[in-house]
Amino acid sequence: MATITGSMAAVVRRPTTHTGLWGWMTTVDHKRIGALYGVTSFIFFLVGGMEAMMLRLQLAFPDGTLVDPEVYNQLFTMHGTTMVFLVIMPLSAAFFNFLVPLQIGARDVAFPRLNAFSYWAFLGAGIFLNSSFLFGGAPNAGWFGYANLTSRAFNPGAGVDFWALGLLGLGVASLAAAFNFIVTILNMRAPGMTLMRMPLFTWMTLVVAFLLIFAMPIIAVALIQLLLDRSPLATNFFNPANGGDPILWQHLFWLFGHPEVYILILPAMGIVSEVLPTFARKPLFGYPAVVFAGVFIGFMGWGVWAHHMFTVGLGPVANAVFAVTTMFIAVPTGIKIFNWIATLWGGSLKFTTAMLFSLGFVSMFIIGGLSGVTHASPPTDYQQQDTYYIVAHFHYVLFGGSILGLFSGFYYWWPKATGKLLDEGLGKLNFWLMFIGMNLTFGPMHILGLNGMPRRVYTYPAGMGWEFWNLVETVGSIVIALSVLVFIINVVRTARNGMPAGADPWDGRTLEWSIPSPPPEYNFATVPVVRGRDAFWMEKYGAHGHEGGYQAGAAASSHGTGHGEGHAIHMPQGSYLPLVAGVGLTLMLAGVVFGYWMSAIGLVLLLGGVYAWCSEPVSD
Repeated sequence: MATITGSMAAVVRRPTTHTGLWGWMTTVDHKRIGALYGVTSFIFFLVGGMEAMMLRLQLAFPDGTLVDPEVYNQLFTMHGTTMVFLVIMPLSAAFFNFLVPLQIGARDVAFPRLNAFSYWAFLGAGIFLNSSFLFGGAPNAGWFGYANLTSRAFNPGAGVDFWALGLLGLGVASLAAAFNFIVTILNMRAPGMTLMRMPLFTWMTLVVAFLLIFAMPIIAVALIQLLLDRSPLATNFFNPANGGDPILWQHLFWLFGHPEVYILILPAMGIVSEVLPTFARKPLFGYPAVVFAGVFIGFMGWGVWAHHMFTVGLGPVANAVFAVTTMFIAVPTGIKIFNWIATLWGGSLKFTTAMLFSLGFVSMFIIGGLSGVTHASPPTDYQQQDTYYIVAHFHYVLFGGSILGLFSGFYYWWPKATGKLLDEGLGKLNFWLMFIGMNLTFGPMHILGLNGMPRRVYTYPAGMGWEFWNLVETVGSIVIALSVLVFIINVVRTARNGMPAGADPWDGRTLEWSIPSPPPEYNFATVPVVRGRDAFWMEKYGAHGHEGGYQAGAAASSHGTGHGEGHAIHMPQGSYLPLVAGVGLTLMLAGVVFGYWMSAIGLVLLLGGVYAWCSEPVSD
């Protein structure tokens, strides 16, 4: 037995190199994994943006011929899928990974290797999904995958298989990350940090993690049923000719899909709840109300899915019930908005770029929320359903909400991550271009929708009165593209010669601002003892320098300079096994399309990686 153990230890020795490409491939440091998530999802953001530009250029003029209907359907399907599953979700995960341990006073996440596996599984699934363009055509049935558009009879190509398998892989990545964050937040908070002393961003991370562990299995069931219907087994879950029900897919997809909306928006709400108090120099107004509003949104999100289905014939009772619940969920959202406004009221406002993006989030999310309430009523929804009014609504929520909120987080925490300040002049130009561009792009969609322009059409005839607003939308999309270019220029310039940020450039309120920028590997040389909400702010400005903050004297000893301190702290060593397991999972999924021999290789890698993972020595 000792020989077997020794042989296994020799096989699974930990990597000793922590620099260069190999260091990034084997890292289990939550901050580095957050950076990997951020860079990868931003690349996917550029891909999804280029797909959107192609769609807008096609629709700029009547009878457009830039792309044919099949290519348009592929672009439209991949744009939606990319922005939801490969951009907003993993960008949020980038913030979760980097910030949560710092905000709760922890040195790492609970399961560092599981954290790394979640990233490699995400990357593999994202590459696999986009590789469909190279192997017979991308998915073309819409990002929602409605039956029977996805059935083998109407969609014989492999695009739908790529889509379903890719989403299954992304689901595994999301579940791994969600369990990790739940355990981290519940078990690894610094002494004294009760739940009601946690920063709002950490609270929203916790709510999102619980939503993920309940929502992802639902879409997994639907995707497996879809794959079985398309497989040689030819099951009939969604085939009405043999007793199946296409509406079952809609129930399963939207039972996942509406909690998914809150999975996408709650992280941005958490970011805004951190940024506004900092630049208003006031505590967040009504902290308990904002916390419970977020939790209530998480619960209520499970009771509104059928408002996507008012026109499928569920009947007046079901429609009435879901109309009421859809209107009711606006209440906790309104609580958050009024508390944000009250936080600003009477504050000493500083209009940094991060602040501008947060203010943009609040204003645009209000518009998106109000347009959502208009189609919470079934009779109104009958007019708006499948028109560009719906497209306008969810882009105001997901772009005006999620994307503006995430950009606010970029500008707010960039100094903490890199030690350098992004240029404020370029940042404000970035904001105004993006803010104006999104309103030019998505605002006119309300008008087009009410004038009858259907969504999901690759062209339209002249003389319908839609030409002008479509051209305006295309111009707006170009302005958005310019804003993203300005952001990239800002990042590159800052990386080359950015102004040093210091540990606390914004006079922040939470624990991450109490340590050096960028943080040392161990985060805190001494784990802080928290004695109140907004711990670092109260430590700086408390009545006696210690009331309400973390333990007196901890500030000096726990943060240090990052040079030479913390050398005796044991941190998890890197591991290549999460990468091996992630590659194995990707090959398992890819084999369903390319051949089961590939799935067999993937299964061996996955099981071998996990077994070696369990046998890996603590350190070498």
